[in-house]
Parts: sequence; structure tokens; C-alpha cells
Amino acid sequence: MPKPVLRRVMTATVAAVGTLALGLTDATAHAAPAQATPTLDYVALGDSYSAGSGVLPVDPANLLCLRSTANYPHVIADTTGARLTDVTCGAAQTADFTRAQYPGVAPQLDALGTGTDLVTLTIGGNDNSTFINAITACGTAGVLSGGKGSPCKDRHGTSFDDEIEANTYPALKEALLGVRARAPHARVAALGYPWITPATADPSCFLKLPLAAGDVPYLRAIQAHLNDAVRRAAEETGATYVDFSGVSDGHDACEAPGTRWIEPLLFGHSLVPVHPNALGERRMAEHTMDVLGLD
Repeated sequence: MPKPVLRRVMTATVAAVGTLALGLTDATAHAAPAQATPTLDYVALGDSYSAGSGVLPVDPANLLCLRSTANYPHVIADTTGARLTDVTCGAAQTADFTRAQYPGVAPQLDALGTGTDLVTLTIGGNDNSTFINAITACGTAGVLSGGKGSPCKDRHGTSFDDEIEANTYPALKEALLGVRARAPHARVAALGYPWITPATADPSCFLKLPLAAGDVPYLRAIQAHLNDAVRRAAEETGATYVDFSGVSDGHDACEAPGTRWIEPLLFGHSLVPVHPNALGERRMAEHTMDVLGLD
């Protein structure tokens, strides 16, 4: 190619490239900035299963509530980047949503507001002292019977179920309506309780969970009734029910460390027996995020 022609071709190419570069720079300068995902304003309510009571480390902000900084609300917040306000408290009942549980511990609903985006809670197990009374009564009966028969069921019959239906279920509905009134724009997740007992008796578990063989399915049925009360209350108040009946099966207190989500009554590895361990809290968080579509 003659030099004059080559020079004209090179000049035109440089000009074209320069024009393209200027066009890209101009387009970039005027492009709309990327929109960052808003940070969720997240409030965690509930009892010891929400608080992670017995799981270390303990939140020093309020030792009365025995709240863990490794509980499922903290796992959810750490994973999603949510801004967490954690007012969960061990031994909380639904009534503690609207009253001070301890001196200096405000009613849990006080943490909510119109700007709250997400609320999680596990509540109801302490109403009527359902969990503690059932575990204590059946554990004592199991020891006295040597693990035979169903002495707890024979003595208490439907009394625990009757209390759940007559008292706990309406209290759950009232508590969830209170959440909705205080946080009208929030997504509310009411979590069920992971399984404490297996479906049938495991003789090798008696030293850890001293229940008579016939009382193991009896206690599990009581827990299933409580979870169903949570489910109905959630559905009737516009909340999302997080069901653990499937995912927690095989992770009850009779399982080995590293598999169980719930620590046994005796010879466990937690400061608070019959409660979720660190693995349980983490799995509760993961399943809740799955159900809610959070990541």
C-alpha cells in the first residue's frame, strides 16, 4: 500500500477509536448509579429458643435474658447484613410482649416501629409453663417407673393439650396481632419449635432423657399441638409460619453431639438443657432464611 494511503487509513482509524472512547466515557458519566439493596431493619422477639439461652457467648448487654450472640437472629443478621435489634429473652411468654419481663427489660413490642422490615419470633412454649411442666412431670414419672409404660400420659391425659388450646393459642394470636399493629409494614415469621423427642422411645436415650417408653410419643404429640397452634395463629394474622417438623426430624435430644439440635435433659453440653445448641440455632436460622427467601 502506498505510504500516503496508509497514512490516511491510520489517521481515520485513530479518529474512529478516539470517537468511540469519548462516546463510552460520556455514556458512563451519564449512566444511572447502581442501586444498593436496602438494609433490612430486623427485630428479633421471643423466648429462650430465640435467645439461644445456653449457647455461648452470652450477650453481656442483659444477663437476665441469657441471650446468646450466636442465636438464630444473629446468624440471620450476619448472613443478610440486616440491622438487628435483638430483644429475645429466656423464659419469655407471650405476655412479655406487652409487659416488662424483668426490671429494666422493656416489653418486647417496644422494639418495633413503622420502619421495621422483618420480625422473627419463637414464643408460646412458656405460656402455662407447657414445656417445663411437661418435661418435669414426664421425666419424674419416667424415673419412678424405670422407663416402663406411660405414667405421665396416664396421670395428665389431655391437660397439657387443653391448656394449649384454651390459653396458648388465643394468646399467640393476640401477640401476633400486636406485632402487626406496631410494625404494619414488616414481614413477620413465627417459628415452630424443633423436635425435642424422637417419634418413638430409644432405650439408649433413657439416661439423657428419662422418659417412659409410652410417654415419648405423648410428649412429642404435645409439642406437635403447640407447633400447630403457632401455625394457625400465624396464618390467621398474616405471618409466615416456619415449620421445623420435617427438617429437625432426626436431630432431637436423643441424637449424638454434632447431629442433635436440642440438648438432652441430662449429660448434655449446654448450660440450659432441653434447648437448642449452637448447631440448632444455626440450622434454625438457615431454614428460616430458606422459607423467607433471604440470602
